[in-house]
Amino acid sequence: MLKTRILTALVLLACFIPSLFFLQDTIWAFVMLVLSLLALREWANMIGLSQIEKYWYLAASAALGLMAIYYMHYHFHTFFLDALNLFFVMAIFWGVVVPIWLAKSYTLKHPWLNALLGFLLLGSLWLALLCAKRVDPWALLVIISTIWIADSAAYFAGKNFGKHKLAPTISPGKTWEGVVGALIAVSIFALLICYVKGLNDWLILPGLWVITALGIYGDLFESMFKRQANLKDSGDLLPGHGGILDRIDGVIPAMPIGILLLYLYHYYQNTL
Repeated sequence: MLKTRILTALVLLACFIPSLFFLQDTIWAFVMLVLSLLALREWANMIGLSQIEKYWYLAASAALGLMAIYYMHYHFHTFFLDALNLFFVMAIFWGVVVPIWLAKSYTLKHPWLNALLGFLLLGSLWLALLCAKRVDPWALLVIISTIWIADSAAYFAGKNFGKHKLAPTISPGKTWEGVVGALIAVSIFALLICYVKGLNDWLILPGLWVITALGIYGDLFESMFKRQANLKDSGDLLPGHGGILDRIDGVIPAMPIGILLLYLYHYYQNTL
C-alpha cells in the first residue's frame, strides 16, 4: 500500500508541476475544471444525490465553470477581484463556522444545501488555482507543498509518537503529536525557502503555519462528512490515496485563503 501511495504521488507530481509552469492559462483552467468536476462527483456521491441529481449538479457546475473561464480570459482583473470577495467569505467560513461545526459534529441533512456547500468549497479552490497560476505559480506551488509536507510529517509523527487524539470522534488516527510534527516540518520548509530565495521576511513562518492549520481543518471537515456517510474514502480514482477529495481536502481551504492573505500582504506593503 505504501509503495502504491508513493508511486501515485510521484506520478501526480510529474504531471502537476510541468502543467503548472508550462500550460497556457486557459488550458490550465480547463484541466483544473475537469479535476474539480471529478472531485465534485465524489462529493455528490458522499452526500447521497441520486443519479439524475448528480447529472444536473455536474452539468450546471460545468456550465458555470465554462462561463467563468470565458470571463477570466477577457476580464481577468475584475475576475480576480470577484474571486477575492469569495475567498474572503470562505475565510470567514473556515475561520468561524467550521471550528464550531467540527466541535458539534453537526449533520447537514438537506441534500441541496450539502450540494451548494460542495460547490462553494470546490469552486473557491478552482478559482484560487486559476488566479494563482496567472499571478504567481510559485506561490501556488509553495501553498500546495506546505500542505503535502504537513500531511506527510503529521502522518510520520502521529504513527511514531502519537498518544493524544486530536479529534477522536471525527478522525481517530489524527493526534496532537502529528500536528506538532507538521508545524516543525513546515517551519523547516519556511526557513529553507528564506535561505534559497534570500528572503528576510519573518511573516512567511506564521503564514505557512496558518496554511498548515487550514489544511488540518480541511482534512477533518472531509473526514466528518465521510464518517457521516459511512465511507472510508471519497472514491477510488487514485491508487493508494482513495479519491481526489482525499488528496485535496487540505488544499480546499488553504489555497483560497492563502491567495487572499498574499494579496492583502502585498496590498498593505505597497500602501505603507
